[in-house]
Amino acid sequence: MTSAPTVTPAVRLPSLTGLRWIAALLVFGFHVGTMRIIAEPDYQAVVGRVFSLGLSGVEFFFILSGFVLVWSYRDGEPRWTFLRRRLAKIYPNHLVTWAAALLVAFWFADPVALWAALGNLALVQAWNPAPGYFYSINTVSWSLSCELAFYLCLPFVLPLLRRARGGLLWAVVVAAPLLIVALWPGQLLVPEESRWWFTQIFPVVRSLEFWMGVAAAELMRRGRWRGPGLTLASLLFVATWVVAAQWIRAELWAALLAVAYLLVITAVADADVHGRRTPWRSRPMVWLGEVSFAFYLVHVLVMQTVLRLTGHWDAGARGWRGWWGLLAVLGFLLVNLLLAAALHRWVEMPMMRRLGPRRVRAQARPAAPSPAAVGPVEARVPRPRSIEYAGRRDPD
Repeated sequence: MTSAPTVTPAVRLPSLTGLRWIAALLVFGFHVGTMRIIAEPDYQAVVGRVFSLGLSGVEFFFILSGFVLVWSYRDGEPRWTFLRRRLAKIYPNHLVTWAAALLVAFWFADPVALWAALGNLALVQAWNPAPGYFYSINTVSWSLSCELAFYLCLPFVLPLLRRARGGLLWAVVVAAPLLIVALWPGQLLVPEESRWWFTQIFPVVRSLEFWMGVAAAELMRRGRWRGPGLTLASLLFVATWVVAAQWIRAELWAALLAVAYLLVITAVADADVHGRRTPWRSRPMVWLGEVSFAFYLVHVLVMQTVLRLTGHWDAGARGWRGWWGLLAVLGFLLVNLLLAAALHRWVEMPMMRRLGPRRVRAQARPAAPSPAAVGPVEARVPRPRSIEYAGRRDPD
């Protein structure tokens, strides 16, 4: 059972950075299947079975984002400072890929609605259910529109959660997947043409996953989280994935996977807190996790562009046959990874340093509370030493 002591951002969680690459790969595999990169029916069927639930990689991102942001949140940090750091993280990459997507659209003489392009640029497209709006320009940026909404809310909500009782936090963790299930009958109240947007795009709905991660992180910070260890959590995830892909209706698998993802995230975080090895803590995995955001932003745009340039975009000639299909997938993976690495190194990191608030030294730690003022776990865990934030790399 995982049980972390009360900790501060001084305890970094590199394995969670590595987990982000797994989420990016799930989405990549899903789009390989839906875009039919592999034309050979037998190979295509295998990809379809393995990544049939790959769309839930975004769900993984949202839960992980909520967890990491709460874990690394600096108490007392001004709300604008927090938002500025988050904008410095996501907006430069978004701006570059937005411009690249527009250039591709102009190259192919695709119609571009000005109002949709501006909404996408401002990252408000996920709020509009109109066809051709929330999936406009660089289609995957709809998730950034959701993330921006989460960032705007978190600094106002988190101070309340920090004062909330543990029972309320557990209620959030339990209620989120139940509400995800309830969305399926609830969507019948929405016009049919907007139901996909309502269940898959609408930021208020997608925030359920984010707040689930937020509540779990706060419980772990307090030493109140109880869940399976990493081995058991991983086995439960694999079993959930297999069962959900084969036998569970779509109305239920999103909720089941949300629980499975959360158990893996908390187990990995607990392993990092206690200094235990994980498969995602190695330097290559952490680096892959660091570039995963850029990878996610470029992968659909690159694959669509190449398919169109090579004449493999038409329904009758979609994808490559035989072993060429598998080689195309590997080629797309490498090309997208190289572009993501370049974007991370020459856009994301420099702009975070330039646009983000300057790092400051952490203040001297306050006097440790007496054992009577804290719970039994907090009382027996030493306070973390004061740290220096200068040069520290945020895990998300």
